[in-house]
Amino acid sequence: MYKRPVYKTLLKRISEPRRFIQVLAGPRQTGKTTLAMQLIDALNVPSHYATADEPALKDLVWIEQQWETIRARLKNTGRKKALLVLDEIQKIKGWSEVVKRLWDEDTRARRPIHVVLLGSSPLLVQRGLSESLAGRFEIIPVTHWSYKEMRDAFGWNVNQYIFYGGYPGAATLIDDPERWRRYIRDSLIEPTISRDILLMQRVDKPALLRRLFELSCIYSSQVLSYQKMLGQLQDAGNTTTLAHYLDLLKGAGLVMGLQKYAGQYVRQRASSPKLLVLNTALMTALSDLTFKEAMEDSEQWGRVVESAIGAALANGITGTDIELFYWSSRNREVDFVLKKGRTLIAIEVKSGRKKGTLPGMEAFSKEFRVSRKLLVGGGGIDIEEFLLTPVEYWVD
Repeated sequence: MYKRPVYKTLLKRISEPRRFIQVLAGPRQTGKTTLAMQLIDALNVPSHYATADEPALKDLVWIEQQWETIRARLKNTGRKKALLVLDEIQKIKGWSEVVKRLWDEDTRARRPIHVVLLGSSPLLVQRGLSESLAGRFEIIPVTHWSYKEMRDAFGWNVNQYIFYGGYPGAATLIDDPERWRRYIRDSLIEPTISRDILLMQRVDKPALLRRLFELSCIYSSQVLSYQKMLGQLQDAGNTTTLAHYLDLLKGAGLVMGLQKYAGQYVRQRASSPKLLVLNTALMTALSDLTFKEAMEDSEQWGRVVESAIGAALANGITGTDIELFYWSSRNREVDFVLKKGRTLIAIEVKSGRKKGTLPGMEAFSKEFRVSRKLLVGGGGIDIEEFLLTPVEYWVD
């Protein structure tokens, strides 16, 4: 079975003498549960896996029951280490306080129980960690699968990845386009919105959030003002609500609103966002075009290519101190801007589609001190080469 590179990080941390709660946080269908099962197989120690993502509602007592189960197995086997994996932990209200108490009990009693928590709502997981578990945990971000991972696991070429995105569970369905689309919509999009966002967060206008998600997929890689969004959505909401809903959708690993680089945080937040899917399967599954039709439509294919580059950058900086923006001024635009400390990397994507704005690399360089200027595609860095290169390479 294919093992993601993040598996080595998880195995190394669990094998270290000092215990920390290891938290795998990331979107649905990115392989968190599979990673945990691979870890269980590799360690060969008393282990227990349980998930809160089941029809029957779980409560705080359920966490204690799972914890006592692994404690009993550790005692009965007399082994020097045990492993407890709790999946979708954020779905239990107040989970972090109970985990803190039980973890501290084991620490005082010198019970060598290693704990791995999995969560598909990074925002909620992070909130619980920061409230109760300071100093006791390490986060391992689990993002959408990269091109290299899909190529190595399924033999995909770069164009297949650009169109079908990075969902491993859907990889075997691409020869049946309608079945593939239904899987993305019914098994990925709907559970993420209904169970990871609407069920877990306060959303006063759920219909607006759903329409905003669809709009973000339709206009992915394009800059759209909040006022234009409201017009498209035909809703009497406000820009603050839309910005909040975009944050929720980003937290669930679906789409994001990329902010304009301006050198000042206040101006960044006030800018019109550049809508971006975090996995291109989300935009292509909602369109009516087949893989072949999309590649033959230069406008549509260009948008998918630019979205694939943006998604690769957004996923690649997760868990790092690198930030991602776009830039525009007076009808000139830089597609993506990477920022690490004082280092700025300007990236132009030449994807073949006709843009409403002109290349803005020169204008951006006059206003800000740019360390590197990259052209992806169109005689610059090959798109496949760019997707195979870790984001850190460009800013180091």
